[in-house]
Amino acid sequence: MILKNFDPARDFDAIKNWIDDERTHAMWSASRFAFPLEKENFTNTLSDMNSKSGDIPFLVVTDDGEAAGFFCYAFNEETKEGMLKFIVVNPAFRGKGVAGELLKLASEYAFEHGAEMVHLNVFTENVRAKKCYLKAGFTERNTTENAFQYKDEYWGRCNMTLRK
Repeated sequence: MILKNFDPARDFDAIKNWIDDERTHAMWSASRFAFPLEKENFTNTLSDMNSKSGDIPFLVVTDDGEAAGFFCYAFNEETKEGMLKFIVVNPAFRGKGVAGELLKLASEYAFEHGAEMVHLNVFTENVRAKKCYLKAGFTERNTTENAFQYKDEYWGRCNMTLRK
């Protein structure tokens, strides 16, 4: 698997249907993107995040060129921390180790580009994702209870880290 810079014009159609229910979408994006995913909104939001915090969107592709995963990465020069955001795996590849490979590639990229630590946030209700991050070597740094409201639910947000 390899990392490629995500190009909405070229790659949006490959990922647009990976999340097909509103609750999972909110869990993935903290409702930062419209549901269902729309190209213009997604592109504009990514562009805005790039302008504000330098977020770079990536696509993880198989050796055959098939889109297998997506994430965004931002680097804080002051703290030397890289942050992974909006991690999602193509449903056709779930349960096959792709998420672990995505996290490995993303972390290697971060460390090669100056990060001393990589962190990410996951909602405490997203048990499957949290378990995946723990398996990849991330540890809990802190948890904020009731950090996000989705309809009548309140979700905690767990910040997890991986050191170089």
